[in-house]
Amino acid sequence: MNGSTRTAIVTGANQGIGQATAIELARRGADVLVASRAVREPTGRPYDDARAVDGTATVAAIEALGRRAVAVDADLADPQASAHLFEVAEAELGPVSILVHNASAWRQDTFAPNETDAVGRIGEFVSAESIEPQLMVDARAGALLMAEFIARHRARGATWGRIVTLTSGEGGAFPGEVSYGAAKAALISWTKSAAAEMGADGVTANVLYPPVTDTGWVTDEVRAFVAADTDHHHIAEPAEVAEVIAWLCSDEARLVTGNVIRCR
Repeated sequence: MNGSTRTAIVTGANQGIGQATAIELARRGADVLVASRAVREPTGRPYDDARAVDGTATVAAIEALGRRAVAVDADLADPQASAHLFEVAEAELGPVSILVHNASAWRQDTFAPNETDAVGRIGEFVSAESIEPQLMVDARAGALLMAEFIARHRARGATWGRIVTLTSGEGGAFPGEVSYGAAKAALISWTKSAAAEMGADGVTANVLYPPVTDTGWVTDEVRAFVAADTDHHHIAEPAEVAEVIAWLCSDEARLVTGNVIRCR
């Protein structure tokens, strides 16, 4: 970070891109609240990793860099969770000026459940049970976190802030992962609205669309798909994506706002 120490909240920060981002922000001088769910229910699909991982390792890595960190087990499907994260962050680390919403309740649902996708997966049929967690965590939680961010930012008269949300598409059709796509489309719209309405407060808001990233789910079939598909250039490591997110949270990115930034 540039200037004085910043405090960041990173959701989904117990593993993968979220963990790498929390560590990279700390490397650049931020103190970080590590938000995650410690346990997830298995679904049997390769994308939906059910490892029981809390934020302990992330906190340890941040503290090893000489920065402060606190882990919070937060169910972002609960509308009260957003305010709770900010309350803990302010009490333990200081006012929050960076928000990275990476957490996802991903489920592979589809209107064609008997068909396989490009990497051989078969999804579940769309239902209330498949729709709701994704809309609550990926989309609504993002909006509530941004609302909490700007309310507290304005209340203390702050003039600098950074928001980054994560997507896997650009807001259009998302065959094979239809509820996930719909949730991310809503999140993109909210983030762009935040950029427009928070700009006068010194806040930038962007959506990052990472390349295929190896967070433990990438199979040989996925690698073959990426190698053959001209829309994808390579498979990234979480730390590579984290570098881009951290840059968006820097002073140098002050003119970059209201974008879906795709990395390939």
